[in-house]
Amino acid sequence: MEYVGQLIGGSFDSLILRLKKDSFVQLGEILVFENDDSKFFIQVFDLTYSSQISLSNLEMISGMDLEHDFNADFFDEELQLYSVAFCKNLLFFDKKNKALSVTKSLPPLFSKFRRLYSKDLEIITKPENATFVGFLRSGSNEVNVPVYIDAEKVFRHHVLVAATTGRGKSNLTSVLLWNLVENYKIGFLVLDPHDEYYGRSHFGLKDYPNKENVVYFTNYNVPPGAQSLKINIRTLKPTHFFAVADWSTAQKEAMLAYQAKYKDSWILQIFNDEEPSIISVQLPSLMVLKRRLANLLDVEDGPNGQLIFNGIFNDNNNAGEGAIDRICKLLEQGKTVIVDTSNISSSQEILIGSAIASKLFNKYMHYKKEGTLDNAAQIVILLEEAPRVLGKDVLKSGSNIFSTIAREGRKFKIGLYAITQLPSLIPREILANMNTKIILGIEMKPERQAIIESCPNDLSSDERSIASLNVGEAILSSSFFGFAIPVKVPLFNKENFLQKRDSEKTPLNKKEFELF
Repeated sequence: MEYVGQLIGGSFDSLILRLKKDSFVQLGEILVFENDDSKFFIQVFDLTYSSQISLSNLEMISGMDLEHDFNADFFDEELQLYSVAFCKNLLFFDKKNKALSVTKSLPPLFSKFRRLYSKDLEIITKPENATFVGFLRSGSNEVNVPVYIDAEKVFRHHVLVAATTGRGKSNLTSVLLWNLVENYKIGFLVLDPHDEYYGRSHFGLKDYPNKENVVYFTNYNVPPGAQSLKINIRTLKPTHFFAVADWSTAQKEAMLAYQAKYKDSWILQIFNDEEPSIISVQLPSLMVLKRRLANLLDVEDGPNGQLIFNGIFNDNNNAGEGAIDRICKLLEQGKTVIVDTSNISSSQEILIGSAIASKLFNKYMHYKKEGTLDNAAQIVILLEEAPRVLGKDVLKSGSNIFSTIAREGRKFKIGLYAITQLPSLIPREILANMNTKIILGIEMKPERQAIIESCPNDLSSDERSIASLNVGEAILSSSFFGFAIPVKVPLFNKENFLQKRDSEKTPLNKKEFELF
């Protein structure tokens, strides 16, 4: 057996290993010490050079070599010049009791550590409601151990995906969505501003074998089997607009007053009023409100006082009147619903999402009151660029349906799958409610710090590892795991992904061992 390093000291959270010459250990690599009774699993979080020769002498030798081409020969070079790895404890396996747990003790001094093998983790079994995320990663090396999450638990308590552009956020999301389509216990709403998950012109969810489980809404060149995205303004309520923009108190009160008096015709009445038809509303507020609503809904005045709807919104008696209800019904059936928002504005996308989320939240609150919530499907709402609705600046003017779900959604089986490049823009209270974080590489230090401080597992020593993550490399931190799991997410394309997915190791059907 080839060892890569030996424990020479340190503390519980910072073990020091002297590395064997040319062992090429990486940041994030998992190493194992094994004896007859147990196994210790540790993970590298920092690397440094060390030597038996003083630094001043090393500087002199280097200067002689640089200035005078003096090629120094070291006596027992492999003993005098070496590297040191700083590691943190991960797991402990008790062979006698066949129990895997978080490490609470130190490995013996001078323990020799080797690299991780897939057979070391055969004791980890597939959880209930398992959803494949990727394969275990040791450094940058993929280990043939599939990583699963319990989808119902994880998504009910919200998921935050954080990464710099180009690190694989969309690829990860595609992998998760593909593996969730068959789960009828989960309805997934995907608000897709880049029209990338359905896959009009590339491999995507349209290629899933059971296509009836994926429903696609779009307002652009509706493909066969898809549904047209049309929203009747009579289905919209003032609270749906509160997440879209910063409204003044007078404007909010005006919208609520018009709705109270005119019910589902409140928007039409605002457009038709030349003077306020409600005493409490002032003319300047009405005119500003009319202009802002017209811009948001893409509406303009037509001949004979008629309104012209230029986009996805309308007031036809039949067109789009049931779109919100239809989407909610599909989600309750456990479908994956993709709403293509690539041809509408960001504000319109948030408005549609707010309308759907509000209706679902109200329905699920009712289910809880009547005692039928356990029979309802788990709902997950995907939010790209989450700070648009969960950012500190947005929430200064008041909460919205998405922040309400972030705080209370778990009680009603509604979770968020929020994607962001800038976790520091999201309030700490909401970050803390995101009980699972998937980190795919963050270059900016303030963003790394924000995500580290809010992770369920201790990642205080992993800042360098996070900065060094390559495309598709992730750290999965969750309150449902005793430690942060390094993951390699497979590339989502027809050849690579399907082949790797089909080659997943079949875990034990019976849970002979519990991870935590």
